[in-house]
Amino acid sequence: MGAERQNSVKVFFSGVLLLSLSTVLVKIIGLIYKIPMLSYLGSEGMGYFNSAYEIYALFCVIATAGLPVALSVLISGAVANRNPSRVEQIYSVAFRIFLGIGLVGCGAMWLFARQFCKWIQSENAYGVILAIAPTFFFVCVSSAIRGYFQGFQRMLPTALSQLLESVGKLVFGLLFASLALNSGQPTESVAAAAGWGLSFGTALSTAYLIIAKRRSPITAKIPRGEVCKSREGEKTTRALLSLALPMTLGASLASVIKLIDMAMILRGLQSIGYTEALANEAYGSYTTLAISIFSLLPTLLNSISLPLVPILSAAIAAKDERRQQQMIETSYRLTAFFAIPASLGIACFSRQILSLVFLNQTESIEVASPLLSLLGISVFLSCMITATNSVLHSYKIVKRPILSLVAGAIVKLGVAYYLIGNPSIGLLGAPISSFCCNVTVVLMNFCFASHFSQSISIGKIFMFPLLNGTLSVGFVFLFHQWLSNRYTESNALTLICLGLAVLLYLLLSILSGSVGAEDLRTFLGKDRLSAHKNGLFKENEQKNDE
Repeated sequence: MGAERQNSVKVFFSGVLLLSLSTVLVKIIGLIYKIPMLSYLGSEGMGYFNSAYEIYALFCVIATAGLPVALSVLISGAVANRNPSRVEQIYSVAFRIFLGIGLVGCGAMWLFARQFCKWIQSENAYGVILAIAPTFFFVCVSSAIRGYFQGFQRMLPTALSQLLESVGKLVFGLLFASLALNSGQPTESVAAAAGWGLSFGTALSTAYLIIAKRRSPITAKIPRGEVCKSREGEKTTRALLSLALPMTLGASLASVIKLIDMAMILRGLQSIGYTEALANEAYGSYTTLAISIFSLLPTLLNSISLPLVPILSAAIAAKDERRQQQMIETSYRLTAFFAIPASLGIACFSRQILSLVFLNQTESIEVASPLLSLLGISVFLSCMITATNSVLHSYKIVKRPILSLVAGAIVKLGVAYYLIGNPSIGLLGAPISSFCCNVTVVLMNFCFASHFSQSISIGKIFMFPLLNGTLSVGFVFLFHQWLSNRYTESNALTLICLGLAVLLYLLLSILSGSVGAEDLRTFLGKDRLSAHKNGLFKENEQKNDE
């Protein structure tokens, strides 16, 4: 059992490292995409693009929130029980569900695009919604295959498909947008052309996943004939939906909150004297600059939670409580280690970071930097929401995260409605309301998950990252201010100071014992637990030999 626990930790860290590297590259490509796109579209055009993207995200969350996680949980259980025919049956049922959702969602975006534009008071987003709609279908197909591979704890196909999708969006998006711009098209048409680039990039990623699934050695091991004889399709559908629907409802609620938040921003700004174009320009600066930097780390740390679900689910199925505690503590500790100093750094260096990434966008940076400073405080909270949700989902507790989201949504919408409509606060009300929402959700999730983490000292996990992060970021921030006053502030100075903050934080972490050599060796370890190495199909192979 000790060796099995050690292997589980190594699989977890290996999956984290793989997905983390992939996500870093995806985010870098995303920033590379947004920088020239901002010059093509301006803040106004990015407002149209991002408002349409939020509508797409509401549909997309159906395909990427509950069903892939439920699929990976059920497949990991079937793998643990060495039942390969059950694996293929689960995937077959899930794929049909994904396919139906993809077709219906894509059609709904096309049919109701005009109504969505009227609701958010952004008529010029219509063409972008039509262009992005096919992306939803491709994402549904991709999510089914990713969930299949994740059930086997194989994260490479997910990582590669994310990279391919990002590169495709970059190449096709910039190509189509530049062609539209050079032909003299208006801003909203250039934004729609960029939307078609997103659809083409996602189609490319989906094609790769289909080929990877067909050529996978895992698929070759599964006796497909047994799947056809099975009559448990309805039971499998109920099992998938019973897990997926509450997760999807919770994630959909989060997406609905974002959509309502967007509508409140656009409507609220127009109520205090902004025109539609100026409101979209302010919203474009907020989402393209501030939100892009803010969401970088929470998206990256999803790579910690994604491998956790199937591994923790397997430990729960084996009733190995020690292993369960170990995986939960590892997830929380890693999240705190990365998220707390990053949250402090973004809050202190918001203007410098934006200037470093978005060159020559002075006006947009001036609008976005105070917004990013306020959002920076919420980075850690956003990461912990993902971590605690993953723990609860692993234990098949899928309704309580919805309750915490509902409570957070009520708080957020109430605060946003009051603040954004106040002329003296305006757009600053958006990040403030996000902070209030995240605090509510995190506190409630910790209460729900405390039953499964009684032996874990939450305060001890967070104490050292908070102390080390405050000391390192605080010292470097004061040092940067002193150098800026003495010499000329520059991007080179910002890079040097940010690098110094990272090195100082790592040094303090090692000296305080919050991270050790064993953690670093495990995180960088190459050992992986594959289906073949651990004999997950041995039992079936012996039956075939007989």
